Amino acid sequence: MQLFYSQDINENDSTFTFDATESKHIIKVLRKRTGDTLFITNGNGLLAKGQISDESPKSCTVTLNTFKQKHPDRHYLHMAVAPTKSNDRFEWFLEKATEIGVHEITPIICEHSERKVIKMERMQRIVQAAMKQSLQTYLPKVNEAVSFQHFIETHQENIRFIAHCDPSERFELKRNVAPDKPIIILIGPEGDFSKIEIKNALQSGYLPISMGKNRLRTETAAVVACHTVALINNA
Repeated sequence: MQLFYSQDINENDSTFTFDATESKHIIKVLRKRTGDTLFITNGNGLLAKGQISDESPKSCTVTLNTFKQKHPDRHYLHMAVAPTKSNDRFEWFLEKATEIGVHEITPIICEHSERKVIKMERMQRIVQAAMKQSLQTYLPKVNEAVSFQHFIETHQENIRFIAHCDPSERFELKRNVAPDKPIIILIGPEGDFSKIEIKNALQSGYLPISMGKNRLRTETAAVVACHTVALINNA
């Protein structure tokens, strides 16, 4: 099974035509031909199945015959992660978090952040590719970067965690995640959250957590957090 994505597809469609870029990829690169089966998702749970009826490399058309609407997860994971100095490392997190199962991602700019500019279009492409590769039908929501303070002031619902390296009291994430709940997890930059950021988060109701005895890179900690939540909810 190979999955394609278009936010425009819906269950009332009898046919669907890909744009020129995707059509060229399907016909010229993947060498699909008339009659071949394709699967398409709209990123909102819908999985459509159909056969190629026009193998034009400029406007590949599929005749749709089967639709399935998948139910969303009972839990909801929102990762708020400080962008890493290396773009590659943050993009690796985006890819792996999507594969594991994340529902929303917000880059947060902190006092110790070394990177403060994020390319939204690039982020969207990465999560779309990871969604298709992992055969998922829900596309994670990717938000514009916001300041740490703005984030904690505007996200005071749900179960909230902040992962930091300060030698103060912290709790193990795996022992504090309840299944089927909405969760927010804050992951700081390479230099960690500042003391005032930690203080402000705790005052806003965020529980301090660790992901084990080892000190992890930003992107590693974020992936471990995603995996921990996924294990608790898929047990």
